[in-house]
Amino acid sequence: MPIKKSVFFSLILVPILLFSLNTLGLSNEESQNFGQREETAPVGIGTVSIQGIGSFKFDPQEVETVREDIFREGYFSIFDVLVHLDKIGEISLDYYFDEDMNTHVVSELDGKTNWWYSAYYDGGWSERSVFRMDHYPYKDNMTLNFIQQSESYLESVFSTYRQEVKRFEQNEGEIIIPQVKIRGRTEELIFEDVEVRAHNLRADMFQTGVITAIDTILSIGEAGLITYDLKWYESIGTAGVVKSYWVEGINEDQARGRCGFVYEAGNEEFRFFRGNHNHIPSDTRVINSPYYLEYFWICI
Repeated sequence: MPIKKSVFFSLILVPILLFSLNTLGLSNEESQNFGQREETAPVGIGTVSIQGIGSFKFDPQEVETVREDIFREGYFSIFDVLVHLDKIGEISLDYYFDEDMNTHVVSELDGKTNWWYSAYYDGGWSERSVFRMDHYPYKDNMTLNFIQQSESYLESVFSTYRQEVKRFEQNEGEIIIPQVKIRGRTEELIFEDVEVRAHNLRADMFQTGVITAIDTILSIGEAGLITYDLKWYESIGTAGVVKSYWVEGINEDQARGRCGFVYEAGNEEFRFFRGNHNHIPSDTRVINSPYYLEYFWICI
């Protein structure tokens, strides 16, 4: 299905020149040939807090993933941490896999129901997230808490999952995003019905064929509709553990100082800080079939 480019107009924002970061650039062509860059799997002892139950330490090298369709050996999700704690007898966990949502759901944890999470990476802060628990990659030095939420809130989250799976099935197993928006420093672009294919940019972490948010930019670039630049960050400021690619430039808009592109993806119900906008790098955010995906320019 061809990508429809429906809107183009200029925006003017004032750039803020602050500091530069020592990074490695990656062009459109080079990104297609990405292999395992270096060892990025977590190795340090992790800590997890479970509301009303306690705090636990674990060795990430002992954690195995229940989503072998997503993660390669040595990598796992925050949900896998719960499964591991149950396996070693620290907690009692009942869960099941829901095909209509393409995710695992916690039935009970130590006899309590309606579990969700609060998680963020090194250097981050607490933020609302509706990202699937068994898709969320664990990293060294991250903060991980499991909390109870209302049944109505979880059902609203799960409803968007069902919508995504239904959209995926209607598109015969292809991820086609109804709207992709790029709001840069000097231009705004809107693309409709964007078919996204896997580029295996993070072949170290994910199985071949897994599609992440950054694949959207790579797919639009592959169609010749934009140019882009990616850069690898080992760390950023106080965030000592980053180890991800960032979209550093789109067309003429190139990151500078503390100005650059961020993104969000999901369904309309949780736009922006209601849950879709969080600090999971786009190269490690596995997508199912979101209603929209947006990259936008900010200065912080």
